Amino acid sequence: MNYEKLVQTVKAAFENADASAVKEHVAIQFNVIGEAEGAFYLEANEGKIAVEPYEYFDRDVIVTADGDVIADIAEGKLGIEKAYLTGKIKAEGNLGKALLLKDVKVKKAVKKAPAKKAPAKKAEAKAPAKAAEKKAPAKKAPAKKAPAKKAAEKKESDK
Repeated sequence: MNYEKLVQTVKAAFENADASAVKEHVAIQFNVIGEAEGAFYLEANEGKIAVEPYEYFDRDVIVTADGDVIADIAEGKLGIEKAYLTGKIKAEGNLGKALLLKDVKVKKAVKKAPAKKAPAKKAEAKAPAKAAEKKAPAKKAPAKKAPAKKAAEKKESDK
């Protein structure tokens, strides 16, 4: 996952979130390490969540993690406490404010049906069939010869 896709994923996850339970201003900067390296912030203010691809200099907390871990937290696949306790994220600052994210009610997006991949499957199915057609017919093993002893005995008895 690249940086732009990560920011869009987090933004989409919190787009229609209900942050009315968060009664104070919270600003969390995410420092992303790994493939999606960069920084962005999440701000909860007046019951709404904003996610923007910038650093937030007057932040309450800095969270450092891999992009996939941040995406999992945003999508509700991984709890922020568990991520912190298992070392998947590092946090500096007012950790109590970071935990306020647990009070945000994220509305699950309706998943769209995956794009059809039938042509790829057909191509895969045809490839083995073509390979089978191209195989040469199996060769028969040569007939077994009589053991040398029996052949020698037969020759002697013929004499």
